[in-house]
Amino acid sequence: MHRFMHQNKFLYKHIHSLHHRLVVPYAYGALYNHPVEGLLLDTIGIKTVDDHCGLWLPGNPFHLFFKNNTAYHDIHHQLYGSKYNFSQPFFVIWDRILGTYMPYSLEKRRGGGFEARPAKEFNGD
Repeated sequence: MHRFMHQNKFLYKHIHSLHHRLVVPYAYGALYNHPVEGLLLDTIGIKTVDDHCGLWLPGNPFHLFFKNNTAYHDIHHQLYGSKYNFSQPFFVIWDRILGTYMPYSLEKRRGGGFEARPAKEFNGD
């Protein structure tokens, strides 16, 4: 559904673009969207909040079972990543199959913490 919201110009313009006004994702930003999108996508709830929270919490059960995590979805919200890493909230296999997977690395920030960046070998054609 998330991928379809991006690929369908009408749905993106009138529904999903509201969510992408957030350039820097945060936990409750997962719920910042059009009511129709909320009904369709946010019924999954806690996983989508986790994907937007910007934190890699130790012991998080979602990170044990799913490759899609906070860093994976942060890439999608960066200006260079909006056409990549759609697979939210669960399965990254769809990004790999459909050619929208962007590998990433976690770079240490000077002031502390980490930032998700495209992997150096990613050429983005």
